[in-house]
Amino acid sequence: MKDSKLPFTKKNYQLMLTGIAIIVIGFVLIGMDRQPHGFGIMGLTIGPLVVLLGFLFQFYAIFYKKTS
Repeated sequence: MKDSKLPFTKKNYQLMLTGIAIIVIGFVLIGMDRQPHGFGIMGLTIGPLVVLLGFLFQFYAIFYKKTS
């Protein structure tokens, strides 16, 4: 495997795209809440937790480094 000067590998970018998808899914869940102003369980609990997990996954994707 040749040494690359780029900070991220293909795997990092794939993981980052997955994290972005998780974040988008979280915001869609927030928007699907049927209560006024998003004050239901989807808008206050499930959606924000999914968004938070997406951001945590993004940190993992950024710091991921394959160990040989």
